[in-house]
Amino acid sequence: METHILVIEDEVQIARVLKMELEYEGYEVTVEHNGKAGLETALQTDVDLILLDVMLPELSGMEVLRRFRRENTVTPVILLTARNSTFDKVSGLDHGANDYVTKPFEIEELLARIRACLRNRPNGEKLQLIVGDLIINKESREVKRDGKLITLTPKEYDFLVYLVMNKNKVVTRENIILNVWGYDYEGETNVIDVFIRHLRKKVDEGFSVPLITTVRGIGFTIKEKTDEDFDEN
Repeated sequence: METHILVIEDEVQIARVLKMELEYEGYEVTVEHNGKAGLETALQTDVDLILLDVMLPELSGMEVLRRFRRENTVTPVILLTARNSTFDKVSGLDHGANDYVTKPFEIEELLARIRACLRNRPNGEKLQLIVGDLIINKESREVKRDGKLITLTPKEYDFLVYLVMNKNKVVTRENIILNVWGYDYEGETNVIDVFIRHLRKKVDEGFSVPLITTVRGIGFTIKEKTDEDFDEN
């Protein structure tokens, strides 16, 4: 899977060059040109690293960073700043930035800083899982949908994580039992139906778009959008 980088930069030419250079290096790139759209994409999209300009319309880069860090303390953020003062650099780091690059910068230096930030992720593992407006923080085991905290039992959490890690795929009942309960499970097979009901009540009830879908005769899937091919139970 390609590493996904979000670029939040209002200067169109700089954003275009960054996108071109990053894609040449093999990264998947999404670009936003203002702070409000950038924050929304950062919170709702599964990205591996964010390049964040400090001077942005609608929401400043510092405000984007501050709000993003309230929801996500894991994804690396590199600030792009035309300000070279010690105060601005310290302020960015204090707000949760992992690094900063002062404009104008050499692309080779930026690429090196990106590689360093990606290497420093714990075990290179994504600690945040996202599907639609559902966010799972694997480090804190915190689950939120549309900003609302969802309380799950340990087994409900494990079940949901397994579905999200296999999002857009249909997982069979046998694979669910094997990966969530273990190969030596000898309990009732209807335990999956019980837990699916509990998860739907907690994760889908009250939201306009359900995430958990039953594929009749096969198993279950969790998708960012409902699919007419699936019959929902």
